[in-house]
Amino acid sequence: MEQPGEAYFRGVGGERFCVRNSGADAVVEGVGDHGCEYMTGGRVVIIGKTGRNFAAGMSGGVAYVFDPNHQFPQLCNLEMVDLDKIETPEDEDAVVGLLTRHVQHTGSTVATRLLEGWSRYRADFVKVMPRDYKAVLKAIAHARQAGLPEEQAIMEAAHG
Repeated sequence: MEQPGEAYFRGVGGERFCVRNSGADAVVEGVGDHGCEYMTGGRVVIIGKTGRNFAAGMSGGVAYVFDPNHQFPQLCNLEMVDLDKIETPEDEDAVVGLLTRHVQHTGSTVATRLLEGWSRYRADFVKVMPRDYKAVLKAIAHARQAGLPEEQAIMEAAHG
């Protein structure tokens, strides 16, 4: 079975960072225009500035964007995604885990500062998630609780 990869970048990525990402986890300290464009899977954490048109065509996966100045909604293409706060322990564990590995692999001072002040900075992260993907995950969770096959839940979610 193929395993998704991980990538950690100490510094700013260019335009179209993680375009068509289909399963890799990545952390970067800023991106240019069109970040996470057409992304279908994986998790991305951005701990710096983003360019315009973020998440255009994003149909899967999730991005967590550090947005202390609350400017990100104007830079994000909201056609297919919702912007939420980090509200679940799973989301918090994912971001903290990725930031921790980012520090281990790169020595990032930005990620170190965020981790050291996590209780203060947590609220400044925006979770970017495609609406349809969110609906499928919700249907799968309900199916598991009801003891139904996941495939049935996916089909029901796909047909509304």
